[in-house]
Order: sequence, then structure tokens, then C-alpha cells
Amino acid sequence: MYIATYAIDIAALFYLIWLLHSSTTLHPSRKIPLLATIVLTVIIILSEMGTVFTDNGSTGLRGINIFCNVLGFALTPLIPIAISLIFDRRILGTHKFLLLPTLINIIATVLSPQLRLIFYVNVDNQYVRGDYFFIFISVYIFNFLFLLICTLDVGRKFNYPITGRMVILSLFTIIGTSIQLVYPQAYSSWHCVTLSLFLYFLLLSEFDNSFDILTGLYNRIAFEKAAKKMEKAQAFSIIVLDIDDFKCINDTYGHGCGDAAIKTVAEIVRQSFPRRFTCYRFGGDEFYIIGNETDQEKIESHLKAMTNALTEMREKGNTLPTVSYGYSVFRGGEKPDFCKYLKEADDQMYRFKKIHKSK
Repeated sequence: MYIATYAIDIAALFYLIWLLHSSTTLHPSRKIPLLATIVLTVIIILSEMGTVFTDNGSTGLRGINIFCNVLGFALTPLIPIAISLIFDRRILGTHKFLLLPTLINIIATVLSPQLRLIFYVNVDNQYVRGDYFFIFISVYIFNFLFLLICTLDVGRKFNYPITGRMVILSLFTIIGTSIQLVYPQAYSSWHCVTLSLFLYFLLLSEFDNSFDILTGLYNRIAFEKAAKKMEKAQAFSIIVLDIDDFKCINDTYGHGCGDAAIKTVAEIVRQSFPRRFTCYRFGGDEFYIIGNETDQEKIESHLKAMTNALTEMREKGNTLPTVSYGYSVFRGGEKPDFCKYLKEADDQMYRFKKIHKSK
């Protein structure tokens, strides 16, 4: 029975590989880490299938049983690290030391057939947990905690609205895979991981479809979803930004230079507005920012930081345009009319643009 359910898991994972290959919504940077996680999961499932098949008292299969256990115990703690790379591929570049516990587990696993550290397969071909099985447990827990911290850090850094759902999914994976650690005969871990990978794929595909490819800011679709939610908001601010004379940049320097200018402006906008604001590229050279900050002085300080940063970049010789802006603040006390406040911000932006063009 267990072999059949493992086969179903593997078939599902190969189907996920096909979905991954044909996906146009998942960001390309996520595809390789997700594919690596799927392949790693398939290998571990095959190793566990091997242990189930060979752990039957037949001494002639003891060598295969040992090999499958070594493969499974060595690779399993890599799963949460591989999942974390789906969120941020650069994480191990700056945190290589996080691989040390996994390396210790691999060494202990390889030595286990002789020293009975993580596991042992006796002469009767029966699996037994080793005297230092806690090493595997500790590394497993450490790597999943790393996954949780990575999820929270990436969500905080980019103000991702799905951070809560990603954390819940990570907790689901932790709890689901931990059942087998407590009850070794449950064989539930890889069913849970298979389901989790499908859920990660669906969640991140929907999420990545909310981003503008050029700038990495949220796109118009995401803005329209956010605008609907503002109908129930207690208070909010809306900022409209528009790049001045952007057509002249494209005509004079080419579209490549125009794209580079948009990317630079978008990055400065992102850096100038903290977590209380969410930035969107509405289209072309127009950006919208929605925030829950209603203090006018603080909003203007962020706008000043943005314009100062753009000025500094121009002084360094970068071909960057100026940016016109307008904003409007809803402080509550009545039913919010988001379209009304968006128009106020847009009108203010055009007045700003007109004043600066006349100078």
C-alpha cells in the first residue's frame, strides 16, 4: 500500500514539473529552485520507498536498505533550505554558515552504518534509530526555522501581502512532516511535502502575476485589487507620480535608456517609501503609492527624500528625468471614496507638472 501511495506522489510531482515548465505566471527566478526542490523530493521519496521495500528481514537486501536510509537522512534536511531559495535565491550567498548543520548531519548519516549515530540496520536487516538521532531532528528543526525566518524577512523587506499565507504554509509543512518523526510508521511526510509544493506553486504563481516585470513593483492588476480593498479602509493616503517628459528620453536616447530610467526611478521610489506604503507601476511612466500614513509632514518628507535621491543620481551623470507628484489623504470619519481621493491626487500632480513646466 505504501509503495502505491509513494508512486502517486511521484506521479503528482512529475505533473508539477510539467506545470512549472509551461507556467507563464511564475517568475523565472523561482523556477530553478522549485524544480530542484521537486527533484530532491522525488529522490527522497524513492529512497524511502527503498527502505520500505527492503526492510523485510531479508539479509540479502541489507546493503540496499542501508544505502536508501543514508540517502534519505542526508538529503531530507535540505528540503526547507531548497524551499527558502524559491523566495530568495541569494540567501545562501550571504549566509553560507547556515549549511554547516546540514553538513554535520550528512557526515553523521554517512558514518551511521558503522557508528550507529543517526540510524542502524542490524544483521537481520531491521532498521533501528541511532543513539544520536537527535542530530537529525535538531538539524531538521533548525532548517525549518530558517525557512520561517527567511519567509518573514523577505515579506518584511518587500512588504509582501502574502507573508501570512506563506508562514501558514510553512507551518503546515513543518507539522505535517513532523508526524512521521513522532510516529515512524505513519509515512506521511512526503505526502505533505508533495501537497505543500503544489500549494507553493499556486500561491507564488498568483503572487508573481501581481508584479511589473520591468521594475519589480506591483502592477496595475494588483493596484486595482488594492483599490477595491480601500473601500473598507479606516484611513489611507494615495500618491500619484509621473515622470516628466519621458517621451523625450525615449526619442533622444532610445527605449533602452528609457527602460533603464524607469527601473532606476522605480527603485528610488521603493527605497524612499517605507513599509507603510505599497508602490505600484500603473503603466508607462506613471506610478501610484498607497499607504496607511495620514501625517502630511511625513508623506512630504518621503517625497523630498525621493526627489533628493533622484537629484543625487543626476549629479553623478545618470540620465534621469524629474518626477511630478500629487497626493491626497483620507483620515476617516466618513465612508471612503477611493476614486475621489485618487482624482484629487492626480489633479494635484498635474498642477505640480504645469507649474514646473512654466519655470
